[in-house]
Amino acid sequence: MKKIAIITGADGGMGQEHTKAVAHAGYEVVMACRDIEKAQSICNELNRQFNQTISVIELDLASFLSINHFVQEIKNRYSHVDLLLNNAGILCHYPEPTKDGIESTVGVNYLGHYYLTKKLVELMPHGSRIVNMISLTYRYGKISDKIFESVDIKHFNRFTTYSNSKLALLYFTLDAAEELKSRGISVNCADPGIVSTNIIRMGNVMIDKMCDWFFRPIIRKPKTGAATMLFLALTKDLNVTGQCYASKKQVHLKEKLIKNPQRQQLKIQTDKIIAQITENLKLC
Repeated sequence: MKKIAIITGADGGMGQEHTKAVAHAGYEVVMACRDIEKAQSICNELNRQFNQTISVIELDLASFLSINHFVQEIKNRYSHVDLLLNNAGILCHYPEPTKDGIESTVGVNYLGHYYLTKKLVELMPHGSRIVNMISLTYRYGKISDKIFESVDIKHFNRFTTYSNSKLALLYFTLDAAEELKSRGISVNCADPGIVSTNIIRMGNVMIDKMCDWFFRPIIRKPKTGAATMLFLALTKDLNVTGQCYASKKQVHLKEKLIKNPQRQQLKIQTDKIIAQITENLKLC
């Protein structure tokens, strides 16, 4: 039986590298992307190399309705999912809510992936792997009781919000690893380092030009950034779960971080907000 892999944000810089490597490893790959036209163009090119093993299904992680439609389409096509790479990520320049009223950076980077993973896990057999893309900025993150709320532009800091979303995704990795260990499903997270992708653009023409000239040449290329997630996804006999890796090496997570009360607080808040959103969808 052919193994099935789902990669969110598969049309991005690192996403394309993930897609190539996973397809080359023999998986049938589903590119889960918001921009269908861009993704399909990339998919068509990749399929010339991999003999029709890659397809595209629309997925907007800022919308629970879109996530539900995506999961239903996966269930219609496949009986199982063996690999889930939660690679997609955004870094919003301005505060804006998702379609469900959640702050967008947290909504996409964390909550959308949380909900998607919970919906797909029932299709994942023993031996399946989930890898979440975090960031070294998780170290500066903080979980507050207002993490899901949009704020006005005066109080919005894009880097703080991004850090919060990546810390939340790290905590989800730890929780999911504990919950799924008995089922033989591994859940780990990858820190790619600072990578030359569109996410680091500032939205200022002059600053972005300076970045292109002086900064991008000295930071990691997407292929290098993708290597850690691929290491966790494809390395045979890698029996680890609930771990964070960077540069293909395990990162020691401090006890203070692992046992922080914010972790349990986040789980309670997340389950509550998911219940609210799903109930609202039922009423629509």
